[in-house]
Amino acid sequence: MDAPTVEAGTAAKAGGGAEVDIGIEGMSCASCVGRVERALRRVPGVMEAEVNLATERARVTAARSAVTIQQLVAAIQDTGYEASPVERASAPSEETDAAAARSRRELFRVVATAALSAPLLLGMAGHLFGAEWMMLPGWVQFALATPVQFWLGWRFYVAGWKAARSLSGNMDLLVALGTTAAWGLSVFELLTAHGDHAPALYFESSALIIAFVLLGKWLEARAKGQTASAIRALMDLRPDKARLRRGGAEVEVPLAEVRVGDVVVVRPGERIPVDGRVVEGGGSVDESMLTGESLPVEKAPGAKVTGGSINTDGLLVVETTAIGAETTLARIVRLVEGAQASKAPIQRLVDRVSAVFVPVVLGIALVTFVGWWAVTGDATAAILNAVAVMVIACPCALGLATPTAIMVGTGAAARHGILIKDAEALERAHAITTVAFDKTGTLTEGRPEVTDVAPAYAEAAEVLRLAAALQAGSEHPLAAAVRRRAEAEGIPQESAKDFRALAGRGVSGEVAGRSLILGNRRLLEENGLVGDALAPVARDLEASGRTVSWLAETAPNRRALGLIAFGDSVKDSARDAVDRLHRQGIETVMLTGDGRGAAAVAARSLGIDRVVAEVLPEGKAEAVARLRGEGKVVAMVGDGVNDAPALAAADVGIAMATGTDVAMHTAGVTLMRGDPALVAGAIDVSRRTYRKIRQGLFWAFVYNLVGIPLAALGLLSPVVAGAAMALSSVSVVTNALLLRGWNPRSE
Repeated sequence: MDAPTVEAGTAAKAGGGAEVDIGIEGMSCASCVGRVERALRRVPGVMEAEVNLATERARVTAARSAVTIQQLVAAIQDTGYEASPVERASAPSEETDAAAARSRRELFRVVATAALSAPLLLGMAGHLFGAEWMMLPGWVQFALATPVQFWLGWRFYVAGWKAARSLSGNMDLLVALGTTAAWGLSVFELLTAHGDHAPALYFESSALIIAFVLLGKWLEARAKGQTASAIRALMDLRPDKARLRRGGAEVEVPLAEVRVGDVVVVRPGERIPVDGRVVEGGGSVDESMLTGESLPVEKAPGAKVTGGSINTDGLLVVETTAIGAETTLARIVRLVEGAQASKAPIQRLVDRVSAVFVPVVLGIALVTFVGWWAVTGDATAAILNAVAVMVIACPCALGLATPTAIMVGTGAAARHGILIKDAEALERAHAITTVAFDKTGTLTEGRPEVTDVAPAYAEAAEVLRLAAALQAGSEHPLAAAVRRRAEAEGIPQESAKDFRALAGRGVSGEVAGRSLILGNRRLLEENGLVGDALAPVARDLEASGRTVSWLAETAPNRRALGLIAFGDSVKDSARDAVDRLHRQGIETVMLTGDGRGAAAVAARSLGIDRVVAEVLPEGKAEAVARLRGEGKVVAMVGDGVNDAPALAAADVGIAMATGTDVAMHTAGVTLMRGDPALVAGAIDVSRRTYRKIRQGLFWAFVYNLVGIPLAALGLLSPVVAGAAMALSSVSVVTNALLLRGWNPRSE
């Protein structure tokens, strides 16, 4: 059977490539990451490869049908690591069981090592405090230390040999060399001891170093497991079964058997298994795990429901509209997994350092050994100080600092309804200086209503009739408002011929032999028309915050027939959103196609700093480009198709999930509920995550920049060096875990 290519079941990637995830076992530090990435990039057809030490996964982008998954797995295995394909959004129970089994094995090694090392530690303590009677005989020390070295510590030899065989190095190689040197020196002293002279033994150093490293790895693995809690929590929202209504009866089936169009019955207290539309019943639904909104949302027939949310108090009958990978929950999981698997630009510095780290450390250890031997003539001291240099060096912490902080930060954001597409968007967002908002649907409710109809050469009812006919085929919120008003006044529904939507300006069409246009003042002027008679009315309406659309006839006559004014209420949280951004030192801008008067009124009521009004969709992108040209780091917030160019033009695009799919695909950040206050939250979590990354990298470098010279100068014993190395990784991961308590109101 032919090997599958990197195509089926993978995500599409710009440029014609496809993505595949591969699980990797055996990596221990940033040097391992670099080696695996280099091996994958050498495979013909691979366009990009990113390896994440925290998730122990590689994400590979390859030319479609050019690379098989087996080739990628083989490339990783050739570098000395175990690898296997990973299905995205795989069953959480399977991953949890596998992680639990690994944790139990690691814990056994830690306990066994501690039990064998404890007597050696007591003997060392006795020697330090003059209680020589606590010292164990040399052959007893040998009997305790040897199983630690070659049984419980065998993993370091295996991984270190694989690294050396590929002409590279990693943390395991340093530990294996350092502890073997300490153990070997002790055996030599034991075998060559004569008379009553007590040999100087260092079995406790080799055993305790391995004990500390294994303890550190176990604590680190437990902490890394906590970083993935957001993904597990999201995946656990999916119920295993659904209750279908078939032939008047209810039957419970596995979720995998549900199809689009099936009718699902959800009782009070149950999780909704699918995305769908309510066809019967109603009640409150708790969507907090998906949107971060703590208050239940009322659902009535016609309302959309999302799989994973909880039906709190009513009986809901739901027609299925999406299943499996197409559900909102599955898309959320993919977004969060994508963000956690991606690599932040700051990681490139770490990659460059880790590529030369182990060879440099081995060089320093060699210089330390030669220097101490040459100056003091004491080979024992020279060996011990060289061992301390190898053991204190910790490329582990360097490799964990960035991905761990990103995992925790994106997970915390997802719990509160903020989905960050990738690490690059997260890193860019911390530097934002200006936020540009679309108005309709972003700062306002997006459900405008007709407030005024002002006729010129027609009756008000005629203006409304013609406008409703023109808008019959439009999905624009203003079109819906016109149709609702016409229906309320009992005006019969008509449809226009030759309907055309004119982006950013309005619509045109033919009604009863008359060529008509309906749109903003720009559209009126483009057709060489003026509305002098209604100009004062339009100015007054715009001054009161209304959006004005002109209805005009272009054939057989050329004249403005009237105007329609719309009002759209500002979202309750919009003012708070702007205030929070100002407290963060961020400038706010409104970009809108509305007239200057209406836009200025809305901006003043919200406290927005700058307004760019009467702009076309491409004009919004140009406005964003101008802001960036002023040296600002710009975020664009929008929800509509017409916002997509501006979202793409910004440093960071932020889309409302209540808007269109186009906007969400274009943006780097998606807000799962239409709350503009979450914009400040997205920037805040980015800043805090970036701060944790810098803190982690700072401490990782400090451990090495301070520890290696101290070890080379003979100021650190190998045991203390081993403890410090283990502590460095644990402290970096633990510091990142502090982000788990973040919420959008914590800034």
